[in-house]
Amino acid sequence: MAAGTSNYWEDLRKQARQLENELDLKLVSFSKLCTSYSHSSTRDGRRDRYSSDTTPLLNGSSQDRMFETMAIEIEQLLARLTGVNDKMAEYTNSAGVPSLNAALMHTLQRHRDILQDYTHEFHKTKANFMAIRERENLMGSVRKDIESYKSGSGVNNRRTELFLKEHDHLRNIAMATKENMTSQRGMLKSIHSKMNTLAISGRCLERGRKETATRADEL
Repeated sequence: MAAGTSNYWEDLRKQARQLENELDLKLVSFSKLCTSYSHSSTRDGRRDRYSSDTTPLLNGSSQDRMFETMAIEIEQLLARLTGVNDKMAEYTNSAGVPSLNAALMHTLQRHRDILQDYTHEFHKTKANFMAIRERENLMGSVRKDIESYKSGSGVNNRRTELFLKEHDHLRNIAMATKENMTSQRGMLKSIHSKMNTLAISGRCLERGRKETATRADEL
């Protein structure tokens, strides 16, 4: 394998690792944003009721804008990483040293697995966020109906009780969704472990390639 092509492969691997690290950080922040959404909405509800003159530090509208911005950034990173993986695949198909092709393919597959895991986690987190946002909006509407009804008449306790039960039911659903988000953070840790293993494999591959080149020079 020529030195030029070897450097090309290493450059691609460095690009892949850099993008994977960026995605890891972005997805962790993205997950935290999603899990904090309902917390913020709950605090907003308490402020509206007990302290109307207090402005929340980060309201739902701000989180929505952050969500849209981060989603676009992650999609762009995933597209770039996909492009790098495609270039690595092209390289393995044209590699000049057959004895190393299996090792290169193994490395490429590990990068593909990481890309697949990140893509899955992104879409799952995005879907959970949208579900939480929809439920929080519905819960906010229910709270307003309850307050409006209680302040308007103060009678018909049965109807108020039904409203409260519906509110609690929606809150339980939201809590279940947040627990699901917590499990996703465990998945991200697993992906990070894969990345560390891949880095070690890359160093072993590089050492093997150098040894092969040294033997070829001796012959």
